[in-house]
Amino acid sequence: MSESMAWSVATFGVYLVGMVGIGLWVYKRTVSQSDFVLGGRQLNPWVSALSANASDFSGWLLLGLPGAIYVSGLGEAWIAVGLASGFAGSWILIAPRLRVYTERVTDSRSGGESDSLTLSSFLENRFNDRTRSLRAVSAVLIIVFYFFYVASGLVAMASLFDQVFGLSPAPAIAIGVSIVVLYTVLGGFLAVSYTDVVQAIMMWLALLVVPVLAITVLGGFGGLADSVSEKGDGLMSAFGGVALDGDTGLWGSTETLGWVVIISGLAWGFGYFGQPHILARYMGIRSVRDIPKAAVVSVSWAVSAMILAVLVGFIGIAYFETPLGDPEQVFPRLIEALSHPLVAGLLLAAILAAVMSTADSQLLVAASALTEDGYKAFVDKDASPKSLLWISRGTVVAVALVAAGVALWGNQSVMDLVGYAWAGFGAGFGPVLLLALFWKRMTWAGALAGMVVGGATAIVWDIVDSNYFGTGLYAMVPAVALSFAAIYLCNGMGKVSAQMEEDFDKVVREIGEGETPEAEKVA
Repeated sequence: MSESMAWSVATFGVYLVGMVGIGLWVYKRTVSQSDFVLGGRQLNPWVSALSANASDFSGWLLLGLPGAIYVSGLGEAWIAVGLASGFAGSWILIAPRLRVYTERVTDSRSGGESDSLTLSSFLENRFNDRTRSLRAVSAVLIIVFYFFYVASGLVAMASLFDQVFGLSPAPAIAIGVSIVVLYTVLGGFLAVSYTDVVQAIMMWLALLVVPVLAITVLGGFGGLADSVSEKGDGLMSAFGGVALDGDTGLWGSTETLGWVVIISGLAWGFGYFGQPHILARYMGIRSVRDIPKAAVVSVSWAVSAMILAVLVGFIGIAYFETPLGDPEQVFPRLIEALSHPLVAGLLLAAILAAVMSTADSQLLVAASALTEDGYKAFVDKDASPKSLLWISRGTVVAVALVAAGVALWGNQSVMDLVGYAWAGFGAGFGPVLLLALFWKRMTWAGALAGMVVGGATAIVWDIVDSNYFGTGLYAMVPAVALSFAAIYLCNGMGKVSAQMEEDFDKVVREIGEGETPEAEKVA
């Protein structure tokens, strides 16, 4: 075993043991389904903020985005601009009302405050849906799209283990899945959230250290800019269409970057309004009063991290004389080329942290959907909290195994898988949730139509577009537009009850006061 591999094994081992240790630490604090799904709604602003970041910016941030910049230059940064805008918008618009509404909304079946633990249960209670169709459809969307989302993380994980240890995909995914499942099963939401804090710090530091080392080698920012400009015209332009030719190893003009690419990139930002694993952090924060502080921390981390990731992509263009066969390996390759084996091991562990921090959150939400919105809602409504807790733990394992199968037998990149799932959640839930929180007259019929049309369009758009339109437009754009249209057209088929109006007014009053009763007790 080489010195480099020995250091990597040691650092990876310490990191993985630490993650399991956190799971064991919070195991005794996870005694009910509410604890397992939302941690008792007691996250402080720092944990909520950094957990939202880590659960969002997965292998896409450290592998997908630098790889996209490496291939096509600054034109790919429109995605980052859209994401930064959408992330800030979700903290401002969604977080306060969702935190209060999910707890205060009246239970559609038993009356009284529901303390909805999942988006599916919230939508059922928000619209007083006795048919349970909203809960069923939303749970199906969550489970289907999370199979692909978790699979994207496992693909990134397999790529990392191959790069560092030369492992084939099957054992690499088996190792990664085992660790993630272990600490998620042990500690649920609290374990996931606390490990996310460690992982967010590791990711950000790795993105900072590599550019500092590389820019020193390249002769400063001036040397970096000159080197990139020499490789191809348009790489430094936000409006230049450039792509790497794998056969020639040269960057050339594609003349394709126009309104479609820009709108598609910006449209990624709307996805934040419908990502259940991120919205869970808004639901789990301890107080509405903590949200502004959490938002500042979270958005600052996100913007700076994406800027650094874009910089890593440009550094890869300037640093490597021979073009990389796999552009998504630009960050790991820079780490190995620029740093001591001990430092390299730590930085590579940060990539593993990025993958795990998203996979664990997604596994938890998917398992919650199966348990809360499947088993409890349709099989055994009187199931005890303890039995639901253990069923949730079992479903974490089941979802992980299916996602591992998608990762092993699929044939897509990290970016492709993330883009597919991101559009599905953004269009399936984003318009519905946004209007549910701000439109008093919205009904169950509009919500159901929006979910079905938005989710279905996200699934079929790429096939329809490639066969008939050929626009290359990201599925999020037509899916969101059609979802809003479906909500508007079908909303009149349902009715707004007096209880729904009362709940809405109660939430607006609490948001205006800036505090929830529970938070007042904590304060």
